[in-house]
Amino acid sequence: MSIEYKVNASINVDDFIDVLRECSLGVRRPLDDRVCMEGMVANSNLCISAWDSDKLVGVARAMTDFHYACYLSELAIRESHQRLGIGKQLQAILKAQLGPLCNLILLAAPAANEYYEPLGFKSNPRGWVLGPDDTLKI
Repeated sequence: MSIEYKVNASINVDDFIDVLRECSLGVRRPLDDRVCMEGMVANSNLCISAWDSDKLVGVARAMTDFHYACYLSELAIRESHQRLGIGKQLQAILKAQLGPLCNLILLAAPAANEYYEPLGFKSNPRGWVLGPDDTLKI
């Protein structure tokens, strides 16, 4: 199997949804909200994709300023292609796009917590999330 990696290649939203559906992230993403899914694909400013021939098999989707902070919002690999090093390669290519002082930040799915520490990520207890149903109290 030969995997081709692409930086900021055009990704069809249906292919993106299929990848999410075929990995553990699908249960935590609004797969049935077409507008949201289209916005997720269209508004990412750094996306590394992995292709097995013409089939999208993995995505590292991020928002970044390229200099200080990069939020990796998805690292999704189809179950059929997991444990082949695709996720590590997606992250390596993504990191290579960033400046030398840029922090790579992510929120791990519970099942993936043990995946990131051996790669060099450090857990940070200072992270905070204001969800869509939460009210900002000012």
